[in-house]
Amino acid sequence: MAFFLESHTNMEQIKYKRILLKLSGEALGNDSGVGIDPQCAVRIAKRVKEVREMGVDVAIVIGAGNLWRGKQGLDLGMDRATADYMGMLATVMNGLALMDALESIDVVTRLQSAIEMRSVAEPYIRRRAIRHMEKGRVVIFGGGTGNPYFSTDTAAALRAMEIDADVVIKATKVDGVYDSDPKLNPNATKFDHLSYIDTLNKRLEVMDSTAISLCMENKLPILVLNLFDPSALKKSILGEPIGTLVDDMP
Repeated sequence: MAFFLESHTNMEQIKYKRILLKLSGEALGNDSGVGIDPQCAVRIAKRVKEVREMGVDVAIVIGAGNLWRGKQGLDLGMDRATADYMGMLATVMNGLALMDALESIDVVTRLQSAIEMRSVAEPYIRRRAIRHMEKGRVVIFGGGTGNPYFSTDTAAALRAMEIDADVVIKATKVDGVYDSDPKLNPNATKFDHLSYIDTLNKRLEVMDSTAISLCMENKLPILVLNLFDPSALKKSILGEPIGTLVDDMP
């Protein structure tokens, strides 16, 4: 009985019980953010395992910037839809790498793809994804939305709403949102809290405007934090003030 009460108390302290973690592809890359570094994948997996062991449902959307950037193709005259489809395929490659890292540390994981490729990933089925999380599995969503012209930010917002997540956590290399690039401007000001409208009006690079608008319409908060801070993700789950929170509060 004591164990049950302790577990119940711990769950009461958790602010977000189901999260959608949005990772950039560069998070899996080497020091230059290129390629796939298995050690980086394991480092991320350990952060995910820590919050999963707190009883939090975890879904992940990952970008493809470490392997392919559609803009490069467009600059060389490539068709936009073709460039986007190549990016979607790259997100599945990243998803496989992250799934392997998670399962190497005993975190049961499922990879679902919006583009059917049954030999390497499950097709995206909303109810199946939710059921996986209810059984304690981490779910990685690959293939973006399955449609060109939509970013992985938009895919993250869409999937978060479909699985009824409490928050989208945008993991970056900085500890929140600033009014200018803190790496270039030492006097850059960090925001602890922003409204959706302010984020859009100030053109702050939280997520793209489609994703932010989608979150705004559905009152889904966005939390931006530093993935490379070992304790940041856990602190955010417990509701400790960290990073930058974007929601509908003025």
